[in-house]
Amino acid sequence: MSTVATQVRGKLRQDAPLAPLVWFKSGGGAQWLFEPADTDDLIGFLRDLDSEVAVMALGLGSNLIVRDGGVPGVVVRLGKPFAKIEQLDHTTLRCGGGASGILVSSTARDAGIAGLEFLRGIPGTAGGFVRMNGGAYGREVKDILVSAKLVLRSGELVEWPLERLGYTYRHSDVPDGAIVVEATFRGSSGKPEAIGAEMDAIARAREESQPLRSRTGGSTFKNPPAHKAWALIDAAGCRGLILGGAQVSEKHCNFLLNLGSATSADIEALGEEVRRRVMAQSGISLEWEIQRVGNA
Repeated sequence: MSTVATQVRGKLRQDAPLAPLVWFKSGGGAQWLFEPADTDDLIGFLRDLDSEVAVMALGLGSNLIVRDGGVPGVVVRLGKPFAKIEQLDHTTLRCGGGASGILVSSTARDAGIAGLEFLRGIPGTAGGFVRMNGGAYGREVKDILVSAKLVLRSGELVEWPLERLGYTYRHSDVPDGAIVVEATFRGSSGKPEAIGAEMDAIARAREESQPLRSRTGGSTFKNPPAHKAWALIDAAGCRGLILGGAQVSEKHCNFLLNLGSATSADIEALGEEVRRRVMAQSGISLEWEIQRVGNA
């Protein structure tokens, strides 16, 4: 790794804290944190990196538990150079992998492009949306994605059409170690005023129903078929449940909170206790939606 450091144009840091970069504000650091200057910088870095070194992408850190032992290998964070958005035609936007959902949906609104409003309700980046098939309010990324550009772990740049991504609920076939650097989204023609009103309604709904001003990680568990995860958690008596410094939100049961002093181990253990209680009460096994990475 030391020889790679002299060849990058972006920022490469060793033993970099990750807690400040994730919503839970907990967990260990990255063995290496790389913020590439541009796509070519990322391509060269990955191409020259020992193939045994693990690589993972970090977006806004909203859907993530970084375990207390930290993340071995390289964490790649796409900064401002990857937040650019270009309008290709009257219904299509090309978005950098680091562009936030608010920026993408606001750009679409201003361009009179409808259908991307739901991205206003997802705390993440275009790259994360593509990888997770992010969704909210009845829509998901597979409904609007045309194609995505990925830098594979080998350093190869590829462009995959929607069909190649193998989307299912909150899942894609984006390979481990690949970084989504660009996404092309297509909506439909609409009036900016109507699009803006829909975005405002989504923002109000989130504010009213979710603990947005807390240290949280977004939706903790996937909704099982024909069920809502929050309702199963509530029925199992978990609303407000506390373990260590972590709590099940009283406002929305599918959100876990760091009350201020929680370790990542507290948060993950609380999630597992919720899973255990839901299984005992309903016979349904909840599946984690939040990613858990690193060493305990």
